[in-house]
Amino acid sequence: MTKGEIVGVISKEAGITKVAAEKALVAFIDAVTKSLKKGDSVGLVGFGTFSVSKRKARKGRNPQTGKEINIPAAKVPKFKAGKGLKDAVRR
Repeated sequence: MTKGEIVGVISKEAGITKVAAEKALVAFIDAVTKSLKKGDSVGLVGFGTFSVSKRKARKGRNPQTGKEINIPAAKVPKFKAGKGLKDAVRR
């Protein structure tokens, strides 16, 4: 599903224009992004939790040359599905 398709579904389900639906979606994405940048997590009961995970630095291999490379430590976004979402997908 693309962003445009999501906007269409939100517009139809909420009975609002596509412009308003896109603004709401963009505002949601911005709010989650800002919260994760600060190191906070975002929990939506029944849907899931967005959080930040820290990856340690590690050694890897370049698949083309086989040469060993250093992969630096990084913060990465993580999503853990909630019970409501898991149950809905299982059905």
